[in-house]
Amino acid sequence: MSDDQVNIEVDGKEVKAKRGQMIIEATDEHGSYVPRFCYHSKLSIAANCRMCLVEVEKAPKPLPACATPVADGMKIFTKSPFAIAAQKATMEFLLINHPLDCPICDQGGECELQDLAMGYGRGISRYNDNKRVVKDKDIGPLVSTDMTRCIHCTRCVRFGEEITGAQELGTVQRGENMKIDTYIEKSIDHELSANIIDLCPVGALNNKPYRYSARSWEMIQHETIAPHDCVGSNLYAHVLRGRIKRIVPRENEAINETWIADRDRFSYEGIYSPERLKNPKLKVNNEWKDIHWEQALNIVVEQINSADKDQISLLASPSSTTEEFYLLSKIAEGLGVNNIDHRLRRTDFSDQDNDPIAPWLGTSISDIESCKSIILIGSDIRKEAPIIAHRIRKSALNGSQVSFINSEFSDYFFDVSSFVTGDILESLCTLVRTLKIKLSNGAASIESSIAKSDDSEVIAKSLSSEGDALILLGHEAINHPQSSTIRYLASLIAKATNSKFGFVTEGANTIGACLTGITPHRGMNGAKRSKPGQNTDTIKECSSKLTLLWNSEPNADIPNFADKKGNDASVIAFSSHFTDNFSNIADLVLPIGTFAETSGTFINCEGSWQSFNGVASPVHEARPGWKVLTVIGDLLKLDDFDFESSLDVLNELREKLGKTATSNNPEKYKNQSNGNKKTYPEKVPMYQMDVILRHAPSLQLTPEAQRHSKL
Repeated sequence: MSDDQVNIEVDGKEVKAKRGQMIIEATDEHGSYVPRFCYHSKLSIAANCRMCLVEVEKAPKPLPACATPVADGMKIFTKSPFAIAAQKATMEFLLINHPLDCPICDQGGECELQDLAMGYGRGISRYNDNKRVVKDKDIGPLVSTDMTRCIHCTRCVRFGEEITGAQELGTVQRGENMKIDTYIEKSIDHELSANIIDLCPVGALNNKPYRYSARSWEMIQHETIAPHDCVGSNLYAHVLRGRIKRIVPRENEAINETWIADRDRFSYEGIYSPERLKNPKLKVNNEWKDIHWEQALNIVVEQINSADKDQISLLASPSSTTEEFYLLSKIAEGLGVNNIDHRLRRTDFSDQDNDPIAPWLGTSISDIESCKSIILIGSDIRKEAPIIAHRIRKSALNGSQVSFINSEFSDYFFDVSSFVTGDILESLCTLVRTLKIKLSNGAASIESSIAKSDDSEVIAKSLSSEGDALILLGHEAINHPQSSTIRYLASLIAKATNSKFGFVTEGANTIGACLTGITPHRGMNGAKRSKPGQNTDTIKECSSKLTLLWNSEPNADIPNFADKKGNDASVIAFSSHFTDNFSNIADLVLPIGTFAETSGTFINCEGSWQSFNGVASPVHEARPGWKVLTVIGDLLKLDDFDFESSLDVLNELREKLGKTATSNNPEKYKNQSNGNKKTYPEKVPMYQMDVILRHAPSLQLTPEAQRHSKL
């Protein structure tokens, strides 16, 4: 037996356990269930509910399994009369003040207290005094409260203290008067805060938009993937009669652990927005009229066939599925169209030939926690990818030095080694000088005149230290007017310091778009095009006579698109929603399904392929995107469009791709950035990043959304 293991006995069975492990962890590993309320594997030990009391040989009284470490030779009894009596006594105590409202409680049917009361509770209460009543709190539009049900397990409090760092909830008063409360009537506003709904073992904290709309046993649980950022958090959709009623996390330790961002949890409301496109719409004499799918598809094919192929352009959202990307690329290739792009917010395409073939994180999501130094450049990581921000916070708590080089300051709930604000490019140049990195001849002009600074010294020292370091470019850096130069300098710093280098990409599937050839200069798997097409910037100038928009909204997803539309240019949009942006610019709009109404695959920022099925019935006349593209390809008489399922599309793509590239192409640079422009791209609010989020009413009522709506 190794030194880190001990021999113990659980309910008469000899087992091995890790030295220093708590009894409850050992019993869980070996299949002996111990009831609990306050214990959670991701939180610190509180030992305040006492439900996990067990009998330990030679111990004079029952011991809490969550707070008692194992010892060699220990004999543990989880179901002995002594242990059961202690657990039943604890349950009787917890039920003294708990209301008998299971029939109207949203937690009913999946309540930990309800389940354990069936196993350990008395049939009749011996408590005859008045029950305690606690006034409910309004803590925002996402979480409802019924605080009389609270059993003071403090999971929600510890979540704020240990996971988010925001400490939005706490305990006030003592004894019988103790209650969970917020600070001075504040709402909860952290982007991960709604995870307290899942943590609450009773019905004290519930999903507010879902409240009283369904019972747990009525719904069917389906697996799916979050579509709002590059992480691809794993989700369960709970569906009643074809309609999503709520979203909850699906455990995946390598990606999202047991947490999901609030926008992943509540965005489903946007699927059922009044602005969902019901039928294909055609503009006739500046008025919109509903038409049938057959007519709409024929118009699409007719317009494509009648247009000069050099005058056709296609812009696709980076949150489309890989199957949709592949079919779009296949149609474009069949037509000989190279004006195709997914980089909707990018402004600098001058050095795109030296961009990575498939920009990725540079490391696995879980390995972020083990980095010794992390530098984020042009990134408001809490808004861009909340789960990655959570991993970075864990890294900081483990002793990592985290630094930011941003245009403006943002709040983070962990110690930041250095936060440099101002011109990103100049700050990077200063760091290059501090590290004594020699630039290539073509890049000599970008050196900064700024001398070394204290901040650059701190960052340089953190990168030069022993251990893993990670440099990440965020959305602001990727979309900066001088992004090529920023990428070049960041990659040089990474090479000089032997650091990992990566991107916090936009949308759910940037890698999928790149690998399938949704770029004007590269085809499948990064193959160089003999004749590069137009990028987003030039397409927006409307030199094209026909522009196809896939799952992307003018202005909202494609900045300044509407301002560039010419009178003789035609725009056909494929979208789940119909908004004023389409009304003013498009000529034909066809309804396609959201992520919940189609099957497909997202490739997240670490390169993991995650497939999912449709979980909900299509709204109105919406059709899965891959089916629409298959029909269009067939009507255009292009080869090999006889797909019967999205899996067929994926299999063909996999076969064609073979091995994929993962290098982020450091050190290459061609000095052609957009002049000396110092303007910064407009930051996209967290709940405005895609059309589903923009139409989710509860998310738009959050303090975060309200702050931006008032700007």
